[in-house]
This record gives sequence, C-alpha cells and structure tokens, in this order.
Amino acid sequence: MRLALTVFGGFLCIISPIVGLLPGPGGIFVFAAGFALMLKNSAIVRRVYARLKAKHPQKGQWVDWALRRRSARRRAKRDRERRHEERRGD
Repeated sequence: MRLALTVFGGFLCIISPIVGLLPGPGGIFVFAAGFALMLKNSAIVRRVYARLKAKHPQKGQWVDWALRRRSARRRAKRDRERRHEERRGD
C-alpha cells in the first residue's frame, strides 16, 4: 500500500506542470499533495528531503510549514521560547 501511495504521489508531482497550465492555481496543490504522499510513505524520499533541508534550511522551513509537520511545530515553539528567553536576559 505504501509503495502504491508513493508511486501515486510521484505521478501527481509529475503531472503538476500540466495541471498548472490550466487556469487557476491547481498545479501547486497537485504538487503539494503528491509531495506529501511521497514524504509520508517513503523512507528514501524522507532521507533526500532531510539532506535538501540541511543544505537549504529556509526552503525546508517553508515545506514543513506547508505540510504542517509536527517536527516543524516543535522547532518553531523551541525557537520562540529561545527568543523570548534572550529578550528577557537582555
């Protein structure tokens, strides 16, 4: 089942430029859905994503936010608390 969902996610990512030619923002949503399916169901895609995120942290933050990942919420909360502590310390 995981393999089928991963393949279907890849298919959605591949057809997203074609859907993007249609009026409206459909290609973005099709790509996001396909990428989310692949990221949730494939360890290989997660490893590649982790490497990409290490090289380009700002892009990784946007993807985490868009996918509403729990790890992104934890990091954001930790960063907010750290900034709050730094302000109180100054």
